[in-house]
Amino acid sequence: MTGNAVTKNYSCVLTIAGSDSGGGAGVQADLKTFHEHQCYGASVITAVTAQNTLGVFDIHEIPVQSIASQLDCVLSDIRFNAIKIGMLFSVDIILLVCEKLKKYECKNIVLDPVILSKNNYKLLKDDALTCLRDHLFPLAKMITPNLPEAELLLSRKISTLHEMENAALEMWNWGSDAVIIKGGHLLDHHKCSDCLIYGERHYKKIKWLDSKKILTCNTHGTGCTFSAALAANLAKGYDIEESFQLSKQYISQAIAFGSQFKLGHGIGSVCHFKI
Repeated sequence: MTGNAVTKNYSCVLTIAGSDSGGGAGVQADLKTFHEHQCYGASVITAVTAQNTLGVFDIHEIPVQSIASQLDCVLSDIRFNAIKIGMLFSVDIILLVCEKLKKYECKNIVLDPVILSKNNYKLLKDDALTCLRDHLFPLAKMITPNLPEAELLLSRKISTLHEMENAALEMWNWGSDAVIIKGGHLLDHHKCSDCLIYGERHYKKIKWLDSKKILTCNTHGTGCTFSAALAANLAKGYDIEESFQLSKQYISQAIAFGSQFKLGHGIGSVCHFKI
């Protein structure tokens, strides 16, 4: 290194999630998204899935000790500006991740509560749902359930914008700084409405963002990509509402670009790159 060299710092983001062999979701989608946001991405893999555009067909849970080693290696060495959490699969993995997040005083944690795949393959064991809510939600800066995930977490149907807002408020009271419920599954053929609730406990703020609904079957990876974008924007210094706006723009663009491609024989991926 010469005397004139300048030392720069990356905006670093860690994904803790499952691997998608099809490349459209999970760790693969997260790393693509980090790259598109000019962030340095690292990964801890919690499970290896066998999947393609037709669905998920097998899951291999990574041994807890191996996950612990991955977490210790990256968290003890690299200063992460944000962390995105996706598929955790089991109680043991959830408790381990909570332990490490606390130990290394991690910040800007974005939790995507991955529960089911698009072909309804369980990505979280039944006994882990309560553990996820009770132990990990309070550590998160943002949680990002879609409607089916919110319905499972709350044990009730959500069919209207008013019900979405009430659901977001109830989940926000579980301890995270912010909740975004994604409304893409609502039966509205014209727009996708997402609801953000954040702020102080005695003074909540509510922000709705709408985007035009793009009629395409290429929607694989939307949740992973959106939450990864949120983490990347937080890592770059944007606040909660700014990150929401920028990430909404990015996922809308990714869906629009992805709609132009044919990939596989089932549900294709969004396009993470600018075209």
